[in-house]
Amino acid sequence: MVDYHAANQSYQYGPSSGGNGAGGGGSMGDYMAQEDDWDRDLLLDPAWEKQQRKTFTAWCNSHLRKAGTQIENIDEDFRDGLKLMLLLEVISGERLPKPERGKMRVHKINNVNKALDFIASKGVKLVSIGAEEIVDGNAKMTLGMIWTIILRFAIQDISVEETSAKEGLLLWCQRKTAPYKNVNVQNFHISWKDGLAFNALIHRHRPELIEYDKLRKDDPVTNLNNAFEVAEKYLDIPKMLDAEDIVNTARPDEKAIMTYVSSFYHAFSGAQKAETAANRICKVLAVNQENEHLMEDYERLASDLLEWIRRTIPWLEDRVPQKTIQEMQQKLEDFRDYRRVHKPPKVQEKCQLEINFNTLQTKLRLSNRPAFMPSEGRMVSDINNCWQHLEQAEKGYEEWLLNEIRRLERLDHLAEKFRQKASIHEAWTDGKEAMLKHRDYETATLSDIKALIRKHEAFESDLAAHQDRVEQIAAIAQELNELDYYDSHNVNTRCQKICDQWDALGSLTHSRREALEKTEKQLETIDQLHLEYAKRAAPFNNWMESAMEDLQDMFIVHTIEEIEGLISAHDQFKSTLPDADREREAILAIHKEAQRIAESNHIKLSGSNPYTTVTPQIINSKWEKVQQLVPKRDHALLEEQTKQQSNEHLRRQFASQANIVGPWIQTKMEEIGRISIEMNGTLEDQLSHLKQYECSIVDYKPNLDLLEQQHQLIQEALIFDNKHTNYTMEHIRVGWEQLLTTIARTINEVENQILTRDAKGISQEQMQEFRASFNHFDKDHGGALGPEEFKACLISLGYDVENDRQGDAEFNRIMSVVDPNHSGLVTFQAFIDFMSRETTDTDTADQVIASFKVLAGDKNFITAEELRRELPPDQAEYCIARMAPYQGPDAVPGALDYKSFSTALYGESDL
Repeated sequence: MVDYHAANQSYQYGPSSGGNGAGGGGSMGDYMAQEDDWDRDLLLDPAWEKQQRKTFTAWCNSHLRKAGTQIENIDEDFRDGLKLMLLLEVISGERLPKPERGKMRVHKINNVNKALDFIASKGVKLVSIGAEEIVDGNAKMTLGMIWTIILRFAIQDISVEETSAKEGLLLWCQRKTAPYKNVNVQNFHISWKDGLAFNALIHRHRPELIEYDKLRKDDPVTNLNNAFEVAEKYLDIPKMLDAEDIVNTARPDEKAIMTYVSSFYHAFSGAQKAETAANRICKVLAVNQENEHLMEDYERLASDLLEWIRRTIPWLEDRVPQKTIQEMQQKLEDFRDYRRVHKPPKVQEKCQLEINFNTLQTKLRLSNRPAFMPSEGRMVSDINNCWQHLEQAEKGYEEWLLNEIRRLERLDHLAEKFRQKASIHEAWTDGKEAMLKHRDYETATLSDIKALIRKHEAFESDLAAHQDRVEQIAAIAQELNELDYYDSHNVNTRCQKICDQWDALGSLTHSRREALEKTEKQLETIDQLHLEYAKRAAPFNNWMESAMEDLQDMFIVHTIEEIEGLISAHDQFKSTLPDADREREAILAIHKEAQRIAESNHIKLSGSNPYTTVTPQIINSKWEKVQQLVPKRDHALLEEQTKQQSNEHLRRQFASQANIVGPWIQTKMEEIGRISIEMNGTLEDQLSHLKQYECSIVDYKPNLDLLEQQHQLIQEALIFDNKHTNYTMEHIRVGWEQLLTTIARTINEVENQILTRDAKGISQEQMQEFRASFNHFDKDHGGALGPEEFKACLISLGYDVENDRQGDAEFNRIMSVVDPNHSGLVTFQAFIDFMSRETTDTDTADQVIASFKVLAGDKNFITAEELRRELPPDQAEYCIARMAPYQGPDAVPGALDYKSFSTALYGESDL
């Protein structure tokens, strides 16, 4: 390195920190030929010269500071050649010849020539630049020399997509700023004036440093200063330009811009190279770490699996049988848990271990690493061998378990069978010795003795039957001994106790039989009397119980015949009482005879008659109860007879009145039907006749009220049927209501006919003709015609409604008029309305409209004043309230529309 400080004693020398290692390769001829058109006269432009001075000075200082120095004036500080040589050493990383230490002009020229020769050795053609001009401080030549150095060491090596130097740098800028709005880099001058391109370069590589979306294209000074400050503060790129100079210059200096932009390229490309190198290292390390992790996992899984196999094999090879089936079943359950729960994960682990081993070997082979060799004894083959040993041990374990369980089940079955039979036998023998030793026969009656003998015979039969069970118990105990049952001692002890007890029961049974047979003969006489008493007392007791039940039985009757039947049955029962009393005395005499014989023979009777529970006290008590219940039954039957006689009177009374009122209502209904059909005389005569008829019906109402009073008495007496009449009060009420409704409806029909006649001008003869025609076709006299009956009636009156298309259409039209609700029936009133419209002249909407037009003075509207003047007050207000305002072109304030009102009156529109 140039000993700059040795030649200039006023500076302190510092070591170089390296540079951009540009290297000497490559020819600058082609590129420098492109720069031959550099017009040095342009340096005379003050704005450009100012920009180049600032930019080139900052660029030089960015490198010189690595050597601990800098320049202040670019055309003065390089005149002695020392800092120039130092700059070349820093940016090239190479040693230049030792500078001359003198301060004479020749020394300076020699130092500058050494620098120029070094530049030329790098393939750079220096056109019209000599050492004398640099030493003389020629600004134009100095700036040209620095630009040449910048081109060679900062720009020439830039290469982007097979383009280099200036074109490569421009293409790099375009690629990096392409996604950003308002940025379009086409050159190194005006494309950078607004400052957005600088900010875009920084944001593309360090987005956290720039808030690009907040930048405005119309504020270039702020944009430029923001980029320059961020680059200097965070990217270590010195500020080489002034924002004001760029903005105030029509075309910023291209070389200054290129120099500054190249600093961005080197700053970001260096970071990118470092990142790429780090990524490569990380990738290699990640592969190694992953492989090591797989190796560790393999070793760990292999160790765990082998350890599990080593623990499991001795357990599977253990064939020591257990004493109880529960213990063996637990071993079987443990084995099944092993097969279901513990082994399947280990199978998966073994499979995964082989997969991991193969995967690891593949990854090592693909990454050019040596193959993995597991620790000794942990190879896949070692694991497979251990696994085969495990499978062999497992193969016979389950079969052994099942055989042992079957053997223990057999033993447990025999032992349980022994315990069950022994328990049954012991339960049976419990209390038997005490029973056989009991001397209960000494105070027993003959029936007790016979019962005890039969009971003892049954016991002897039961004892003989249990002989087989005792023999079975002994045989099972013997078999358990032969099979070496673990609890044989207790089995033998229990079996011996059972056999000893069995022998004792046999001896006691024989002794008791002899004692029972001896006592039996002494009580036979008394027993015969007891038996005779029981045979006669039982049916007599049953008779008394039935009698008491009948005498206290509740009875419900509804007719006089039913109560008379009960009284007859009761009288027949009372006639049997003397015979029953004689039977009672005979039974009591038998009991007294038995008591006399026992006392005379000093026999101690143990208690009541063994053949019956019916004692003389019970017989006497029930007989007294029967004697008390008979008069009570007499009284109850008499009361009920009186009640039923009263109810029968009420039934006959109601039936008598109902049988008069019911037929009367039915007759009146038939008469009204005939009147409505015949209708003789004028309508006024018919109306008068019907009203008189109605009055006669209303006058009959007291008979109905009387019947209601009688029905009330029947209901209070809870009488529900009446065989004397077919009429119920409900039937009478419904018939009466229908009668009143029918006469009122018939009167209304005549009144409507009178209104229709008067309104339509129908003569009496026409009305009678209409009635005759309607009645003729009303075959069922129901007061309405069906569709076919009505069609026949119309045809008889001359209407063309035959069965053709035109006739059907006309008939359907008429039906829609007379039957608007589509009920399928035409009443006489609807028939009269239709015929009146067909035969008389009626007002129409058009006639009403013409009348209103007269009142309006031939106008198309009418006013409220005209209506009040021409019509009665109530009708005038009716029209005013319902007429809509007139909307015609000749309308005046207050005009009303009488046409729509008239149309609505006849249903041709909404009123």
